[in-house]
Amino acid sequence: MYFCTAMAASHHIVWITGQPGAGKSTLGKALMGHWEAQGERCFMVDGDDLRGMTANADYTRAGREANIRRAQDIALYLAGQGCFVVVCIVAPYRFLREEFKSRVQICEIYVHTSELRGREQFHSKDYEPPLEEFIDMDTTGKAPEESLADILVALEHSWA
Repeated sequence: MYFCTAMAASHHIVWITGQPGAGKSTLGKALMGHWEAQGERCFMVDGDDLRGMTANADYTRAGREANIRRAQDIALYLAGQGCFVVVCIVAPYRFLREEFKSRVQICEIYVHTSELRGREQFHSKDYEPPLEEFIDMDTTGKAPEESLADILVALEHSWA
């Protein structure tokens, strides 16, 4: 499925969401590498890095919401500076992702897998998968390069 809100030239934000261990950061880094090789200015906002930088070890609903909103604000700022922005964060609450989509044009990629990858103890029990306007990326049995190729095709269709 190729569903993303239309991308404005000054707001290239890709929001990669999904449970821990699904491949969000791996695919985010690969996407950044692809764009950097084309001479684009890129920045990745990673949920784990953001928590470390802001000393937010609060995994309650309020703590998660604060971290998600912080990632949104950073992404908006960087996109406004002309960067391609890749956000890789669990962001379990659909209403926050939809609220962000209503504020700015982004492409949401839902990354998931049926493989056990050793991060299952960090899964959010209240994760709500997206329902509309997203790219569905099942990384089960795929090398990162294969998933990246699928994402690039989907983005090409979405941004056309």
